Amino acid sequence: MEQEQKTPRTSWVKTQANVFRARLAHADALPQLAILGCISGFLTALIAIIFRLSFEIPLGFFLPEGSESFEQLPAHLHFLLPVIGAIVLGLIMHFTKPEHHSVSVGHVLERMQHHQAQLPAANGFMQFIGGAIALLSGHSVGREGPAVHLGAASSSLLGQQLKLPNNSLRTLTACGVAAAIGASFNTPLAGVIFAMEVVLMEYTITGFIPVILAAVTGGVMSRIVFGNEPAFAIPIIELGSLWELPYLVLCGLVIGLAASAMLLLFRFTKKFNEHPVFLRMLFAGVLCGLVALVLPQIQGVGYDTVEQALLGEMGVTLLIMIVIAKIIVTTVSIGLGVPGGIIGPNFVIGACLGGCLGIIGGIFNPDHSSSGFYAILGMGAMMGAVLNTPLAALIAVLELTFNPNILLPSMLVIVIANITCRMLTKQSGIFAMDRDLTSYSSPVFQMLSRSGVTSLMKNNFNHHSRYLPLKMVESLLENKPDWIVIEDPGESKFILKPADLALHLEQLKLDLTEEDHTIDLHEIPGERWRLFPIHSRATLQEAQLTLRQNNGHAIFISQPAAPLMTEVAGIITQQDIDNFYQ
Repeated sequence: MEQEQKTPRTSWVKTQANVFRARLAHADALPQLAILGCISGFLTALIAIIFRLSFEIPLGFFLPEGSESFEQLPAHLHFLLPVIGAIVLGLIMHFTKPEHHSVSVGHVLERMQHHQAQLPAANGFMQFIGGAIALLSGHSVGREGPAVHLGAASSSLLGQQLKLPNNSLRTLTACGVAAAIGASFNTPLAGVIFAMEVVLMEYTITGFIPVILAAVTGGVMSRIVFGNEPAFAIPIIELGSLWELPYLVLCGLVIGLAASAMLLLFRFTKKFNEHPVFLRMLFAGVLCGLVALVLPQIQGVGYDTVEQALLGEMGVTLLIMIVIAKIIVTTVSIGLGVPGGIIGPNFVIGACLGGCLGIIGGIFNPDHSSSGFYAILGMGAMMGAVLNTPLAALIAVLELTFNPNILLPSMLVIVIANITCRMLTKQSGIFAMDRDLTSYSSPVFQMLSRSGVTSLMKNNFNHHSRYLPLKMVESLLENKPDWIVIEDPGESKFILKPADLALHLEQLKLDLTEEDHTIDLHEIPGERWRLFPIHSRATLQEAQLTLRQNNGHAIFISQPAAPLMTEVAGIITQQDIDNFYQ
């Protein structure tokens, strides 16, 4: 009796879940995506907070003055820590499959482009463990790359477990990215812009609102755990005079060249990825350890170094040394596969380079703005140029410093640095290296990726085996179907226009009641198109790709087959897709 009472409720839940999934296949499923955005934000923030605490709490006990004070350690630990961490990383990666070594933001973009935002759990686990080990052992990497990957992976895995259509996985993954950045750095708006500018590569209302809700959820949870203070406690500083604008242009040029050098070194380092992973990790660890013997400021996330640069507490020589060392060690480490982030190190490099330029400018002009002001500008310009994300960099610096006075000069310096990097030295953003994102960013790709195949499929069809008795013709044509599906067990499926069958019968002028006459649907005059299968969770972009790869004209959305039932749930032709985006 109890089982009988549960069955209708279970059936109702399954029905509602199917309705929810079917609605998500449409490009305008805003209410459903908004709900998923909030859920994604909560889940992602929880994981991002756990990741951050996984290395901050141990470092808080181990380091003399908190999780950033690697400089206070004895000299021999500056060398030993990254080497030991590299050995542990090398052993872990040596005994795991190479396909699981791909991590960070580049991995997220690759899965977005080639795998419909389906991120594997194994790579996320590798990112969590590897990122925590790298940060605990003082490697010159950031925490934001792992946070972005973990946020994207947790949201994508949520969608995969719920069997959501692939077009909604793209938005859900972007929600995870935004929430992760909002939770990790208390910068929800920067998380939204980064997700739209880097991950989705478009701005639409349907994508924007769920991402905002996810970022707000992540930001709220971050403030509950870590408080509401800005990342860098510095006084409000502003541009001294408009006469400094020409010097700001020069600063943008210098920072753009530094970003280009970093990208060129990254491209060169990637060539060594064919070498054994243990040797690569060991080399990265030894390099970091040797440099840290002289400049321990390069170790860890480096936000303490950023704050010193913003407060003007370091001289020109030390700033230049940190810039050069940080560019070399961070770029080589990331390029060799150390599972860390690149945004934090960019802040360190940009702040030190900007602070150096500010001090030099002050030598020639006593009324010059402070070096801390130029350090802020350098942070945004370096991030924007290396990542090719000018708007996200501008918003990130604004939220990290709570200083609205930097907007106008930051816009100028960031734009000049990006132009220098893109146009003068012809360097693309670090995430796009070794990946062809041209088709990914095309308007047609974006439009087709927003909708699932079930939103466009036509199910007004009748089906029959290849040999059709004449007495079955009327029943096959009576409902005026759009297509007749020709299917036999173990054979390829084809579609035929009903008009071609009707015309053939008219030409034969046969009595439709003849019992012994059959028609071969593969032989009658008419255009037959082979049907290629595709999963019901696929996007229209996947459907387009399937047709191009097979030089076909039509696909069918597959469903579990049962006796006397067809495997075809719906049909989409190339003409349907063309009409959709035209």
